[in-house]
Amino acid sequence: MEYAILAVESEEDFSDRTDEQASAEYWAAWAGYVAALRESGVMITGAGLQPPFTATTVRLRGGSAEVQDGPFADVKESLGGVFVIDVPDLDAALEWASRCPAAVRGSVEVRPVIPPMT
Repeated sequence: MEYAILAVESEEDFSDRTDEQASAEYWAAWAGYVAALRESGVMITGAGLQPPFTATTVRLRGGSAEVQDGPFADVKESLGGVFVIDVPDLDAALEWASRCPAAVRGSVEVRPVIPPMT
């Protein structure tokens, strides 16, 4: 079964990506996690996301598109990346989520993926 692992990170995590003092440790944790996912054969795909201020949201209201540039609501954590894995069950997906670096300071949401429509 396929599950999405949604890595939710704090502003501090996003800052650590480019901080001279913290970036090596930040990226090393992610490199180890991605390597483990790949080596196990469960990873289908994954991608880190740029910081929230780079986001753009589109909403259709009254037949017109409303476009809003980030940042958005004052939140403490934002989606930092997503992985899709193929594992036997939720317990296995939760095991991988618990190994995700975002679980240390942020949170990790696990959701079943809707199978493709045929």
